[in-house]
Amino acid sequence: MRPAELSAPEAALAPRAYGAPAASGVLRTEPEDFVVEEELGFAPAGSGSHLLLKVRKRNANTQWVARELTRLAGCRPADAGYAGLKDRHAVAVQWFSVPRPRAAVDWRERRSGEFEVLEVHEHTRKLPRGALAGNRFAVRIRAPGGDGAALGERLAARLEAIARRGVPNYFGAQRFGRDAGNLQRLGTPLRRLPPQQRGFVLSAARSVIFNAVLAARVSEGSWERLRAGDLANLDGRGSVFRVEVVDAELLERCRRLEIHPSGPLWGEGDPGSAGEVQELEKTVAARYPDAAAACAAAGMAQERRSLRIAVHELRCEVEAQAVRLHFRLARGCFATAVLAELIETGGAIPEGG
Repeated sequence: MRPAELSAPEAALAPRAYGAPAASGVLRTEPEDFVVEEELGFAPAGSGSHLLLKVRKRNANTQWVARELTRLAGCRPADAGYAGLKDRHAVAVQWFSVPRPRAAVDWRERRSGEFEVLEVHEHTRKLPRGALAGNRFAVRIRAPGGDGAALGERLAARLEAIARRGVPNYFGAQRFGRDAGNLQRLGTPLRRLPPQQRGFVLSAARSVIFNAVLAARVSEGSWERLRAGDLANLDGRGSVFRVEVVDAELLERCRRLEIHPSGPLWGEGDPGSAGEVQELEKTVAARYPDAAAACAAAGMAQERRSLRIAVHELRCEVEAQAVRLHFRLARGCFATAVLAELIETGGAIPEGG
């Protein structure tokens, strides 16, 4: 992998499925323009040695909030749990866990300009990463000319298509770090990196290969349709199954967004796909030898990720000078992928995953 290839995150260069954006818009004039709320994939136990805390944060980093919560709980920063990272320049409602403090803490009174605790529940264990059913988003797009109704009209057809067909499931630019820094560290022996930084580098290595495979499928028009040899992914779940023949039933299930083609999260050995699909995936991975080698050397298993996001409950509210989009995505999916198919911003698009 040559350094020149890493001058910008791959996600920013990825081809769009629907062509040029339908309109221009302005994002994140203020944090309230981008709101994300986590949906837990389970109910709190109601008893146990840990506390689950539902927290609203504004313009605050997830890891900083976690450290503040452990300080209040009187435990180590490593004892905090959270299901996922959320964008700092936003309003995010997310879940954290801490060991139950020995002394009582009035959590609802421990509020600041950066965060407040909304709910407290006893639970049996630390909250693991990825323990989500999905995320709900409310994103305000401000019309450059100040005409929200006109912006809504320009977006209407594109929104209808996205609700019906979904969008490519690209990893967002945050996965690669500032100026693709996580990928740049692939030149450093991973054993020399701190464990957390090592995890970021390996995650970026997998993501750059996945995004490149997805970009190839978008370019050939197969990101939303199954090919023989694909591993089909059940919507919103980790389950996959091999597609030997693409028959009418599979085509219909794919059309209904019940199943999706999947792409590789790289690791040891060959991806589980077959035929021309596997050939494509291995050819693309060979363009990123450092990334592929790092994943294999770390003993990571070959896994799969859907090539397509089903954008659930998508609706648009027209305001005087903006539109506000509401939608729900499965865990691990980025709001970036939806917004990139809609608007040209002339700048960074906020993340959400």
